[in-house]
Amino acid sequence: MSSAILLGATCLWPQGVSTRNAPAEPRTKPSGRPFGASFTDVAAEAGLRRRVLAGGKHTHRYIVEANGTGVALVDFDNDGYLDAFMVDSSRIEPPPADTGNRLYRNLGNGKFADVTAAAGAGQRGWGNGVCAGDFDNNGFTDLFVTYWGRNVLLRNTGAGKFEEVAAKAGVAGDGNAWHTGCTFLDYDRDGRLDLFVTSYLEFDLKTTGLPGSGANCLWKGMPVFCGPRGLPYGRAWLYHNRGDGTFEDVSVRSRVAETIGFYGFTAVAADLTGDGWVDIYVASDSTPSLLFRNNRDGTFSEIGAEAGVAFSEHGHEQGGMGVAVGDYDGDGRLDLVKTNFAGDHSTLYRNLGKGIFEDVVIRAGMGVNPFFVAWGVGFADFDNDNWPDLLQVNGHVYPELEAKQGAERYRNPRILYRNLGTGRLEDVSAAGGTGVLAEHSSRGAAFGDFDNDGDVDVLVMNMGEPPSLLRNDLKTGSHWIRIRLEGVKSNRSAIGAQVVVETDGRKQRQAVLSQSSFLSQNDLRLHFGLGPAERVDAVVVYWPSGAAEQFAGIGGGQTVVLKEGSGK
Repeated sequence: MSSAILLGATCLWPQGVSTRNAPAEPRTKPSGRPFGASFTDVAAEAGLRRRVLAGGKHTHRYIVEANGTGVALVDFDNDGYLDAFMVDSSRIEPPPADTGNRLYRNLGNGKFADVTAAAGAGQRGWGNGVCAGDFDNNGFTDLFVTYWGRNVLLRNTGAGKFEEVAAKAGVAGDGNAWHTGCTFLDYDRDGRLDLFVTSYLEFDLKTTGLPGSGANCLWKGMPVFCGPRGLPYGRAWLYHNRGDGTFEDVSVRSRVAETIGFYGFTAVAADLTGDGWVDIYVASDSTPSLLFRNNRDGTFSEIGAEAGVAFSEHGHEQGGMGVAVGDYDGDGRLDLVKTNFAGDHSTLYRNLGKGIFEDVVIRAGMGVNPFFVAWGVGFADFDNDNWPDLLQVNGHVYPELEAKQGAERYRNPRILYRNLGTGRLEDVSAAGGTGVLAEHSSRGAAFGDFDNDGDVDVLVMNMGEPPSLLRNDLKTGSHWIRIRLEGVKSNRSAIGAQVVVETDGRKQRQAVLSQSSFLSQNDLRLHFGLGPAERVDAVVVYWPSGAAEQFAGIGGGQTVVLKEGSGK
């Protein structure tokens, strides 16, 4: 079925967002297997107490107030501990004086210190997403932050400070677009990180209607903000890194600017077609999601529909928000999870190889939760049993629901799936601890081991509230290893690399990603659960340069640095 026919069919819904009131699939009998991971929100005691500004508290009159922001877990000072970066948004009314992004330095004792002012990282504005990478190859991680307005590029000087260089580097934008997704990537294998940016839609307060002013401004009869349908589409940009601190806009030459007619959110760069060159996937709201295949000649072709990752398994458009990348079934290929709007399942695209995917969300057992507006999501082996689990955060976009009686609520719990290792994922949210069960209207989520205790934690953005820091209190004896890559011929952050870890005949594959989840940045280090194994038998790294390199067995329970060219 053509996308034109689908657009006509789904636009019959009397609302501005794609949904199809999908029923919940029956739950199968629980496996009964213990799951040792449990999450506790320790944000307040860790010092993350400042609320994130995100539109009005009791109502959102415009769509720009509803989508929230991303978060990042990055080691900006190279001390071995993950620091926390919170993107701040704004409101239509005059915002408080203390708005702006926040950077918290990890003190290594479970506490964080606000170093925003000292680091020069507190830019104000209508922030949206964040992605990280060492674009100048100086050994320190830089941050790119997207805005409704001009973007921000924070160059890490290596002295505990950032220098804002977006305009000088040529990536600030014209100040009019509502930028959302971004990802660093080395699309041409020259060893320098390029930058891909997408926008959600064109938004103008002067021309956008108020709640209830049209068919795209209602939700089940309730007046709500207008859109995204009925508002002008977003677009994409690709910037090529010249190697002198500046970027060249190659959006037209690379052909990414040819793709139109989408509302773009999260952007993820990884080799999804298996040819050794990094591709770009964009989760799109109420329009087909996009897969830009790298043509290996400086250009891209958009193949989302033919690859099977543009629609649901039944060919429906979906309200796509966030993206997780991981090999959930252990077949050596990277799969995708895309989170969607309420009344729909999240989508699990199983990678069949050669750039072809199939939606197996029902078969995998994830069709039991179509009730929530889902945002941040990540594959991570939370119980270290050597199978990647999945956690998604949720929250409706209409705070007006809090004043109504009904099943739909603005604040929702999180959902935790454990991987059974059989191609199925089991909902274990009820056993996931108070951090999973707590109800918030959440958006961005970043995954990483902030306390370096050998299990994966989660930093979550909550609308109009302080963030959640979900500490994983793992109670199993399973082993783990953490791998940090350092490129030499490749970009120094090794973004775009894939790592295969082999233990007792079981192979796990992960990719080093810039952005994923929902407009967020996960730890650039890769965490592998090893189950009962105390060491890794072999590691193979597929570097962004195109080289493959094998490293000998390594003992577990540690972070290892693998430098390009030091293996065999």
